[in-house]
Amino acid sequence: MICGYQTDVWWRPFRRIEEIDVFYVDLAPNERFEAAAFGLLNVAERARWRRFAFPGPKRRFALCRGALRTHISDRVGCTNDQLTFGENEHGKPYALVSGRRLPISFNVTHSGRHGLLAIGSSARLGVDVEERVSNRHIDLLSESVFGPNERSELKMVEGQRKIAMFFKLWTVKEALVKALGVGMSLDTSEFEVPEKMRRGEKRDVFVFPHLPKIKWQLEDISDRRFAAAIAYEIR
Repeated sequence: MICGYQTDVWWRPFRRIEEIDVFYVDLAPNERFEAAAFGLLNVAERARWRRFAFPGPKRRFALCRGALRTHISDRVGCTNDQLTFGENEHGKPYALVSGRRLPISFNVTHSGRHGLLAIGSSARLGVDVEERVSNRHIDLLSESVFGPNERSELKMVEGQRKIAMFFKLWTVKEALVKALGVGMSLDTSEFEVPEKMRRGEKRDVFVFPHLPKIKWQLEDISDRRFAAAIAYEIR
């Protein structure tokens, strides 16, 4: 089992939701942790790491992938060397052990110095994290990514409340898109975050208009450092 979360590694448990484990990944520069993470990568991942042009993306990739490898291996009882990854047609990864696809679902997200990874059963899931940064283009961005009710409600608030609301809505939508696994092919302005969550609730159930038979559990998992949300398929 994994131990020493606080001092020996760059991750720690963040939230347990049903049977889904969510871990926080510290992405601050740290030579020791970056070297340890790089040591966990396989040949293909190291080649991918080398293709990043800047230190920041290299660091985030290594730390997130190293943490993901450790937790998947621990969850399913395999060695790191046995674990590989494939991708679906839209680029969403899945895990394999000795070439056999694992019956688990996972997702990774990062923003600035903060990363989150979620690992659960075979039910689809998605997680998103965003640092709350002031952006003078919030209203313009809202026109392209939010639905009519979301845009109207966002225009009614100002300052920090607007920033907080924008990132709450955005992380919920991103988590849903990532859970569905269709990449950028889904227009986020064609669906809206449930009204209860727009009014301040932390959890609700969502159904895509074009997929009425599939239900998704949503949860706002933000804290004072960042906005974050998780979405997972209800079975």
